[in-house]
Amino acid sequence: MKSLTIKFFIVFTLLVNVNHSQEIVNHTEWDNMLILNVTTNGMVDYEGVTADATMFYKYFRYLQNISPKEDWSMEEKLAYWINVYNATAMKLIIDEYPIESINKIENPWKRKVFKSEGVRYSLDNIEHDILRKFGDPRIHFLINCGSMSSPRLWNRAYTSANINEALEERTREFINDPQRNQITASVVRISELFKWYEKDFTDNGTDVIDFINQYAKVKISKTANRQYIAYDWNLNKKNSVTPITSK
Repeated sequence: MKSLTIKFFIVFTLLVNVNHSQEIVNHTEWDNMLILNVTTNGMVDYEGVTADATMFYKYFRYLQNISPKEDWSMEEKLAYWINVYNATAMKLIIDEYPIESINKIENPWKRKVFKSEGVRYSLDNIEHDILRKFGDPRIHFLINCGSMSSPRLWNRAYTSANINEALEERTREFINDPQRNQITASVVRISELFKWYEKDFTDNGTDVIDFINQYAKVKISKTANRQYIAYDWNLNKKNSVTPITSK
């Protein structure tokens, strides 16, 4: 049973959202579902999500029926597509739930689940053909594919009003999260995300370490021996714990 505190918070959120009526896309239903079913550290109550499936599918259909227009701001478009990615990953998982990993789904990255204006998109399409084209490597820390090593699924929806602040906060949080990166004066073990998308972090003439050092509490020496933490693809299910291994 959902607590009265959480229900009160949802009502409060709805009232606050009225004050953001200038935003083009209404992400309230996604916001409510995340508040109800995602912990502050990004772990998901998938049983709760399936119980709230009516709310989720209503929001997913809404996203498919409203597509970005040329006159939308960059913030509105970016928030839209990040929510699309996270909701699409969520749909893939709850359609097949219970499963232990998104990789247990047949071809999850190429499956064209999301449809907008007659065009079908897969997770790969949304990430590589749309989100990465924004040219901001920080987007990698806002998108979540339901795995333990994925950047934390924020328990709020992204909006045009909060997206810029979120890009900074989620990036700083991911880099300094010891479950995803271990950075000390003598040890540098970082997420495989930095290897997979190295080009995104070096497009402006800097290297990956330069990028990380913009946000890391402990600065990394250019001569430090760099290791990568093996990605844990297990489902980011509530009460799960990820092991830290390197390769």
